[in-house]
Order: sequence, then structure tokens, then C-alpha cells
Amino acid sequence: MPFDPSAVVVPAHCDAGRHVLAMDTPIGRIALHWRGVWSGAWRADGAASGGSLTRVVLAADALDAPAPPPWLAAPFVAYFQDSCRRIDLPVQLGGTPFQRRVWRLIAAIAPRSTRTYGELAAALGSSPRAVGGACRANPCPLVVPCHRVVARHGLGGFAGDRGGRLLDIKRWLLAHEQAAGRV
Repeated sequence: MPFDPSAVVVPAHCDAGRHVLAMDTPIGRIALHWRGVWSGAWRADGAASGGSLTRVVLAADALDAPAPPPWLAAPFVAYFQDSCRRIDLPVQLGGTPFQRRVWRLIAAIAPRSTRTYGELAAALGSSPRAVGGACRANPCPLVVPCHRVVARHGLGGFAGDRGGRLLDIKRWLLAHEQAAGRV
């Protein structure tokens, strides 16, 4: 089924605080957890006056939630239409100081590129297993593109999955980005 960006609509009512929104994408339905305001508080560029993405849940097929407003959906739409685009949204990530260091390195990996767990570990003075644990704990995959972190020989895992649907999503994302030799 092709991705139809025109199917994204603004929810009828959005309050300040926490929001769970869902959108259909080529990798399936995803859930976007947003903390902030957008109802009645728009900037000139159409974005919310404040807030951040706190979580992206992949494989959220059973979730019945309103669609995100266009300004929140647009970076995802752009990425799925052009794999060179980054999903550039403000994020609010919890996690340990080490996890946040790993996520900053991951966020710097360019589209169509990959780094190995070992390369990231060497940059951090850590171990590949610890980097894998931080990848598994990443609350915002796609925005913090942990699918671009691979094993030295193979794909490695994805969000803790070593052979199921989430690993299939990692394969799809790497193929979408045409990441050299990693699919």
C-alpha cells in the first residue's frame, strides 16, 4: 500500500500536555508521543509553540489514536518520500548519561550511512554490547536513527529484536536509504 501523505489530518481536539498520535507509514503504523502544546498556539511556520517528541513506537498496528497535525507528520512524510531527509523534530529523551551520549552519536549518522556498534563503542571508550543496550533503549527510533547502527558482520538487532518484525523494519529502512551493503 503506497504512503498517502494527504491522509494525515489534524485531530479535532488537542490539549496541552501529553499526546499519543498515530500515523500509517510504509513500515506500518507508528505511534508518536508528543509532550507540549499545539492547540491555539501556533508559530508563523505552522508548528507548535512548544513541546517535543518523547517516544516513537514502531509496529503500533493496533493503536487507535488521532493522526498528528501536519507540522508533526511532515518530517516523517518527507523522510519516507526522500531517504536523504532527516526527521528533524525536537526530542525530549530520558535515559542515562551514557545512553544520551550514544544517542547523540547515532543522531549524527547521516542518511544512507551506517556505523558499527564497535565503531561507536570505540568513540565512546565503551563496549559494543553497551552501545547495543543503548540502541535497544532508544525511545525515538527514526528520529534517533538506530537502524543505521549495524554489527561488524551483519545487521545486528533492532529495538531488541534479533529476527522478527522489527528486524524486518530495519532491513526496509536500510534498503530505503540504500545503505551500502547492509541490507
